[in-house]
Amino acid sequence: MTAVLLPTPLVPLSAHGRFWALVPCAGTGSRAVAAPPAAMVPAPGLSAGSTLGVFSASEAAAPPVAALPKQYHLVAGHPMVLHTLAAFAGVGRLLGTLVAVAPGDRFLDAHAHPAYFAVECGGPTRADTVLGGLRVLLARGAQRDDWVLVHDAARCLVTTAQIDHLIDVCAQDSVGGLLAHQLADTLKTSIDGPGGVRVASTVDRSNKWLAQTPQMFRIGPLMDALDKVGSNVTDEASAMEAMGLHPRLVPGGAQNFKVTYPDDFALAEAVLAQRGHGTTLARFGGERGQGATETGRKTIF
Repeated sequence: MTAVLLPTPLVPLSAHGRFWALVPCAGTGSRAVAAPPAAMVPAPGLSAGSTLGVFSASEAAAPPVAALPKQYHLVAGHPMVLHTLAAFAGVGRLLGTLVAVAPGDRFLDAHAHPAYFAVECGGPTRADTVLGGLRVLLARGAQRDDWVLVHDAARCLVTTAQIDHLIDVCAQDSVGGLLAHQLADTLKTSIDGPGGVRVASTVDRSNKWLAQTPQMFRIGPLMDALDKVGSNVTDEASAMEAMGLHPRLVPGGAQNFKVTYPDDFALAEAVLAQRGHGTTLARFGGERGQGATETGRKTIF
């Protein structure tokens, strides 16, 4: 079954250009979040948070349910993915923002908003989810020559300005491109040795970049690349590279990191606290200055 959260059956075309956004949101984020106690896990389709469906210990006497995927855990008072979607909501040139969720995932039903629409087109890998999302966009009126900006749901610190800059730089490019951050740390390779993992060598970092998102390519060529390369590629640029193409690197920033490990949640919340997370509040509401965690603890900024 497909869940569509826009009030109209088709996303209207915009005079600002042919650009779409696609946010793969079907993963579980097992590296980022350990399974919480059953008493603190929301039921499927419910949000986490004191007003968003968290069960108390007494209410959780029912059989335990699966852990909440990381993109739905609260960061600065909102599910992480809403911070991501708030940044895209500020990009006026987008014809629509598709959130590609897993089959049966109804979490965003509780957060319906005209700024995005959710479709249960997620697959077992990121590439499968992106390919399913691209097919949905074509079914909703997109064309193969349109641009699509694919962005990780867990890169919740991306800004509207960064997204607009990527569009400005890549809209006239023959291939497309991606936000990336030039490596600043010394890079090592490793080997297993006495007592644990040891340094094998130091790698020249002068031409090394950390790939970020959004990654912006035309829908048709990206679909062709994913179809040919298969589902094991970890990002869209890799699929385009496998076709012999060279995507453009557009400097992003250190704050556009992907929330991957437990410590990343605290760092993301600190950045949002410094920003005041006003954009997310303006787009999706909420109480300024309070960030709730899954345990119900409030953090006052």
